[in-house]
Amino acid sequence: MFKLNKKIRKVFIIWLPLALTITLISGLIYLTVQQAIQIGANDPQIQMAEDAATALYQGQYPGEVVPQNKVDLTKSLAPYLIVFDEAGKPIAGNAVLNGKLPNLPPGVFSFTKENTEDRFTWEPQMGVRSALVVTHFTGINSGYVAAGRSIREVEKREDQLFLQVGLGWFASLVLTLIATFMVSELGYLRPVN
Repeated sequence: MFKLNKKIRKVFIIWLPLALTITLISGLIYLTVQQAIQIGANDPQIQMAEDAATALYQGQYPGEVVPQNKVDLTKSLAPYLIVFDEAGKPIAGNAVLNGKLPNLPPGVFSFTKENTEDRFTWEPQMGVRSALVVTHFTGINSGYVAAGRSIREVEKREDQLFLQVGLGWFASLVLTLIATFMVSELGYLRPVN
């Protein structure tokens, strides 16, 4: 019995650095791909917000830059645009939440005014999450443009990635443990004198 425990401990000591390396690499793979997915979720909104802000700067009216199709934030994956006045009050938009244009938290506008742009995940109500880009504009009038879209599909991809990396991590741990045990049984893991 003592000999078996000693052998198991020896295998475990040899396998542990492999397990830690596999865990570290799996974590890095997950974080890198997850960040690429998250960052890519903002790409259309950046272009929409900047184009709308430029049009407003050049004198177009908010109703002219906002798409005409209504986007129900609780159901649709379509991108949307909302124009806010300088005080942060929505004045035009194609986004609808509970039958009206949604408001953003006031802190968003002060941050955006200082930094020209803000990018964040917005959850106006439980289960409704959007990747949002807010841009400040000045010109004949001044205010803010918010462009967003649902991240429902992005979150599904992140869940799938987590499952895939998790399964790969677990399989790698099991296989390296089995391989370490087999190499030990064949006598290749003798102590070096």
